[in-house]
Amino acid sequence: MQYNFFMARIILVLSLILYPLLAWSQDPWSIRTDQPLQGDYYGITSANGQIGLVSSRHPLQVDKVVVGELYDIYGSGRVNNFFPNINPLDILLQVNGMDIQPEAVVNYSQRLNFHNAAFSGSFTYADQLQTTYTIVALRHMPYSFLSDIHLVALTDIDLKVTNRHRVPDNLPEPHSCLSRCKNKANSFVKTHPTYYLLSTTAKSPSGQYDLAATTAFLFPDDIEQGTPYIPVYAEDSAARNNSMSFSCHLNEGDTLHFCLVGNILASNVVPQARNQAERLTLYQMTEGYNRLWQRHNDAWADLWLSDIIIEGDSQAQHDIRSMLYHHYAFYRTDQPSSCSPMGLSGLGYKGHVFWDSETWMFPVLLLMQPQMARQMLQYRYNRMNAARYNAYMHGYKGVMFPWESGETGFDETPLPNLYSELENHITADIACACWQYYCVTRDKQWLASVGYPLICQAADYWSSRVEPNGDIINVIGADEWNQNPYGGKQVNNNAYTIGVAKTALQNASRAAKVLRLKPSPDWEQVASKLHLTYGNDGVVVEHDSYDGAPTKQADVVLLAYPLHVLTDKQAIQRNLEYYISTVPEKRTPAMTKSIYATLYARLGMADKALYWWRDSYLPNLNQPFRVVAEFNGGTNPYFITGAGGTLQALLFGFAGLDITDKGLKQAYRPVLPKEWKSLTIRRQGYHDIVIK
Repeated sequence: MQYNFFMARIILVLSLILYPLLAWSQDPWSIRTDQPLQGDYYGITSANGQIGLVSSRHPLQVDKVVVGELYDIYGSGRVNNFFPNINPLDILLQVNGMDIQPEAVVNYSQRLNFHNAAFSGSFTYADQLQTTYTIVALRHMPYSFLSDIHLVALTDIDLKVTNRHRVPDNLPEPHSCLSRCKNKANSFVKTHPTYYLLSTTAKSPSGQYDLAATTAFLFPDDIEQGTPYIPVYAEDSAARNNSMSFSCHLNEGDTLHFCLVGNILASNVVPQARNQAERLTLYQMTEGYNRLWQRHNDAWADLWLSDIIIEGDSQAQHDIRSMLYHHYAFYRTDQPSSCSPMGLSGLGYKGHVFWDSETWMFPVLLLMQPQMARQMLQYRYNRMNAARYNAYMHGYKGVMFPWESGETGFDETPLPNLYSELENHITADIACACWQYYCVTRDKQWLASVGYPLICQAADYWSSRVEPNGDIINVIGADEWNQNPYGGKQVNNNAYTIGVAKTALQNASRAAKVLRLKPSPDWEQVASKLHLTYGNDGVVVEHDSYDGAPTKQADVVLLAYPLHVLTDKQAIQRNLEYYISTVPEKRTPAMTKSIYATLYARLGMADKALYWWRDSYLPNLNQPFRVVAEFNGGTNPYFITGAGGTLQALLFGFAGLDITDKGLKQAYRPVLPKEWKSLTIRRQGYHDIVIK
């Protein structure tokens, strides 16, 4: 079961042989495929931090709509999860009375633009129609989307355009209607445009929330007329594929440009979901085509003032920009929220928020988009009451954050998993992220109002959680494969749990001193009792009953980075190489290998750092858009946790950066791969960090 280095190197060498071919002169700001109807297809997501639109291989359609922070009882049946939602974005075309058939579609390509999250496609149908389309979740309007379609008739045709709303079987009480609204706001025009709105409503799976989706056709080149083609409403017998359509005749060479604008909302956000969805859609109509695009593009342009630029390796640049794009796409700067390991790309991990957010995504956003990082911690702060009550119920002080968090902050981990009760390091992970945020931003006001309450309450938890002799018993560590002699995953004195708890307790004392408050004497006293166990070979023992078994995930090696509990270079290398030898070839999470890359870079071992950096994501890419999976062979992308680890290896490994008590420093000598001529880290409001 040990890691097969020979096979791993063969796989990676083959990847590197194909490496130049994969770039194929691709635009560094987009990813595309010229064969979306063939082979494996894992969709890529246009997202705005609140909704995610996952691409479909079928032209003019979206595979799924993912709405962040919207949970209900679904799937496992006992906890609140993400669930399949109304999909109002399908566009269907009929040419001369015939539905477009895939076999008659040629010159079909799809592309996602990282610059502005715009997913586009183009194709020719049967020498009759040339079509280009772009679908985007609007950045400046969190629940809004836009589909922009251009058609060119290659011969005389009769055309029918249909917008279909699909309602999944899990949503009860579906209903739809077509409404008409005349815009009389402008009293200086003779003709008031009429808008037609298709709205579909349903209940969430348990009936807890009202769901609503509204769409409307917008004709940008016909502003005066408003809606030149009056849609016709249709409802199927099951009321689950409702639609509106318009028809027209196009002569050869004629063009038709129209948009589908719309919104998707639920009553967890506003009490009258349908009314607000319709009003927002009307607002989009009155804003108009140019202004919608301008505001959206401006919002994304502002985000890309923070970028990572690699010179000399076009494929690495492309992959890194894709990872950075997904971080920006899955978070917002203006709303307290966090995201699951799969972000807004699907229903994976039930949409719950884990330690992944603070440990793997947060450090990247703290450097590149600190306002997003701030909102992640605000998400936790807003749920402190639930965490405090959770600690109380378990007989502890302070706050005890759940392993899986959703809308309320109460435990959403389904049985029979014990993770939420025992994988307690998450409370320390959150506290450490708070201290990191202060260290980088030096924002004392934030520390006093948000950070310190989280940090000190986490320290109080660990003061009550640690045994009088300094043991931490009955926990599940970061390496969830660890086992006790009886076969259970709970163990005593897990190394990472000890290290992160000790760090959180010490940070609480540091934070109190910054604010000129008196730290609790318990914090330092308990921290001083926490101790690691070393084997005869000088390697830290992962837990009291560890016997050299395979390990799934970075655990002991996290003591060196990000915790700085291990600082001696020889000790770091000794532990690193030992635990690498215990990792299986298959199903090892991406971020484990990125930690290896980070540590080898800090040790100055460039070749090994590059090997593990590439191995942290290249074997995990799914086609056709190189979306990152959790592990080699994983089928549930996009795994934003893994992308966060790979980006951390670049920032805190190759670039030599470190978050210290005195701020962000270049604490280690940078180590660049030989192929890289330079690495530039561009942070809005700061001087560029340029490494050559």
